[in-house]
Amino acid sequence: MSLSVNFMGIKLKNPVIVAASPLTGNGSMMRKAIEAGAGAVVTQTIANEVRYNVRPRIAANHLGMQNIELYSNLTLEQWEREIYHAKEKEAVVIANILAHTPSEMAYLAKKVEKFGVDAIELGIAIPHGGGIEVIPSNVDRLYSLTKMAVDSVKIPVMVKSSVNVSNITILAKAVEKAGASAISAIDTVRCILGVDIDKGKALLPTYGGYSGEGIRPIALAAVAGICQAVKIPVSGIGGIDNYENVLEYMMLGASTVQICTSLMMNGYGRIGEILNDLEKWMEYKGYSSLEEIKGVALASLKSFEEISVEPYVAKVLGKCTVDECGECLKACIYDAISSRDGIIVIDPHKCTGCGLCVSLCKKGNIYLDW
Repeated sequence: MSLSVNFMGIKLKNPVIVAASPLTGNGSMMRKAIEAGAGAVVTQTIANEVRYNVRPRIAANHLGMQNIELYSNLTLEQWEREIYHAKEKEAVVIANILAHTPSEMAYLAKKVEKFGVDAIELGIAIPHGGGIEVIPSNVDRLYSLTKMAVDSVKIPVMVKSSVNVSNITILAKAVEKAGASAISAIDTVRCILGVDIDKGKALLPTYGGYSGEGIRPIALAAVAGICQAVKIPVSGIGGIDNYENVLEYMMLGASTVQICTSLMMNGYGRIGEILNDLEKWMEYKGYSSLEEIKGVALASLKSFEEISVEPYVAKVLGKCTVDECGECLKACIYDAISSRDGIIVIDPHKCTGCGLCVSLCKKGNIYLDW
């Protein structure tokens, strides 16, 4: 059994990539990620200009994180040394670059290619800061930006997409047509994490990018849609915290995944935990490679019009007591669930088969059937 994958023609020892972030802000940090087991690293966003970080710039809660950090505070010239330092550990390094025009993007692409990176990721989807968020929503501009970058280098080019657009699949097709080798999805989602109600102030002083578990359902939908629309590989990003999340993305068609927030909250050691659990699951299920599970869940997705109305109702497997859980009893808005002498009972005449109780049942005792 092997966790290795071929991504954009590059062989990775596993599909876990550390995403462009403060975690990959210099050579030493990228080496830490590789030593922790990552299959590859994406540099913190490299731009032509240096913009020093504001303070504070990160806030978090139990579901995720808001950041208002735009890009690296290292110069383009400094990045040559940092990339060389990471490559000394035989790291697969993908350079995330940011530019406002096709010619500027091509210039940056050629520069980082000379620094020895293995591939390039176009960081065009940042949801905060002025003037940059319009790029991923303009098909013609996105095509030109991608094509000029692709044509200027000999290494693979991946485009990082955003859900802050009206139709992500149309944009994915434009990227594919422009010659990109892959798409990464998704970048952070525009947000305000919260408000300090005692001070009457937002937790951070401007709109920022939201990442972490809270965006995973959004990212999974984006990845599935992109994988159905294009033939080039996809790197899934958003809320990956464990091996199950890796499998979710890959079963919806992703070839690799990128992790950031979980590592910032739990440390680089999370990489090893995820890979160890993933390996155990693969061996237990009898899979020899990740290619065997890639995209298997896509067939289960249908358009709304294709879904047939079946006479499903909720049923209880054996005896389920209120003391064990009781979540279904509280959640049923149709009054179909009640308790008799502490035992959960479902009235099939009132049940509409919505499925909420099934997803809430901690014991797995409730299921839908005819």
